[in-house]
Amino acid sequence: MPDTLPNGSAEKIKYMILGCGSIGYNVVDELLKETEHVIILDIDEKRVEDLRDQKYEAIVRDIKDPALLDGLPVPEVVFVLSSEKNSNIAAVTTIKRLYPSTYVIARATDRMSLGMLEQAGADIILYPQEVFARAAVHHVRKLHASRLARRLYHYLSGMEGVMGVVVHTNPDPDTISSAMALCAIGYEASEGRLICRILYDGNVGHQENRAFVNLLDIRMEKITPEILSECKYLALLDSPSPGHNNALVPATHVNIIIDHHENGDQSPDADFVDIRPSMGATASIMTQYLQELDIPVDTKVATALLYGIRADTREFTRNTTPQDLNYASFLLPLTDSDLLKKITSPSLSLETLEVLGNAIRNRKIYSGYLFSNVGYVRNRDSIPQAADLLIQLEGVNTAVVYGITDNNIIFSARNKDVRVNMGNVMTEAFSGIGDAGGHATMAAATIPLNYFSQVKNKDELLSLIIEPILNKFMDLMGFGEEEQHEV
Repeated sequence: MPDTLPNGSAEKIKYMILGCGSIGYNVVDELLKETEHVIILDIDEKRVEDLRDQKYEAIVRDIKDPALLDGLPVPEVVFVLSSEKNSNIAAVTTIKRLYPSTYVIARATDRMSLGMLEQAGADIILYPQEVFARAAVHHVRKLHASRLARRLYHYLSGMEGVMGVVVHTNPDPDTISSAMALCAIGYEASEGRLICRILYDGNVGHQENRAFVNLLDIRMEKITPEILSECKYLALLDSPSPGHNNALVPATHVNIIIDHHENGDQSPDADFVDIRPSMGATASIMTQYLQELDIPVDTKVATALLYGIRADTREFTRNTTPQDLNYASFLLPLTDSDLLKKITSPSLSLETLEVLGNAIRNRKIYSGYLFSNVGYVRNRDSIPQAADLLIQLEGVNTAVVYGITDNNIIFSARNKDVRVNMGNVMTEAFSGIGDAGGHATMAAATIPLNYFSQVKNKDELLSLIIEPILNKFMDLMGFGEEEQHEV
């Protein structure tokens, strides 16, 4: 059998497959859907003959041979897929020696060959066992998510009356947009028999959040005992349990809990629970429900959900998963781009500007850890904005900004130190004295001032009681006594 290409072959070829067993054959089958410019090299003459009978362009070559590419076009991409380790390593070495710019995807036959293929110059190394395992886990997760979506739909279909959808104290776009999506699903599932009321406690303080609520004309109500008594059902969104960053009493029974925060060892008392810490935003979970259930998404809900995902992942730079990106891609063509621009470009209030100034002036830094006391604030959302600003300073790995409102001491932390999980640190530091939690890179805590609410000078009160609180926090961060004093 001749081992030369048919007459008229080009000087360059898009794809070349080295080794055409079962894996190689499936790769060829996929590539031919894109282009006809594929050449197969294999040492097995019978296999090459069979491939030619199927009209594939194949030749006999030993891929260990340093001359395996003699007389062949220059490939743009080469798949090295034989089942023999040494042959694959030799082929990668030859290709990269002759054509350094050619992109090489190589198959590892065992873990030992991973490093050897990398050293030989492979651009991508595939270990089939790991690829299979990842694909299997991905499909299991997708199946589980699909079943959860259908289960939620079935549960909502049996409801009739009023459901209170409880969002954060001081709600943000992730929790608000998630509530909007749940209301849309509930309306569809119950055929209009279920009436949703979005309930919150606190304030919408951040200027972008206010713009978000106003421009999308989102109706929310302050939670009261009277309103709660009118609700036949309760749903809790973007919080792992009643009383955790929401106005519900901890023992309250809720029907639905959907969240993306860690829940520790707690077992939520709810009929339907979907808590996925791996997701970057609760809005991503809600988008997945809408997608799985094939429920039409109107422009307002799509715009809200996309902004919710963007805001909670800080424009896809924090705690972002491939799923978050996929759901954002699904939502993008359904949104109102003009509204999104208006939401993300609101005017900055004078108070927020003053708080940012105080945070900069009052900063204290030690060994990459920044602490800043912004004093008394009316708008608590200005504190996380200050933390977002200060974490960007050169040499700062962790920024903790704190201030005091009429009712609480507020802490907001941002972290770039991979050795520290800020959510865990905040939870441990403030357990028993307040409400705290978050992720590795961002966290918050709220300490109520039950015994100090009558004190008029809030700045003085903060300075009096903050030291033992910060000392506990810094103990957990590994600061010594001398370092604590200096901070």
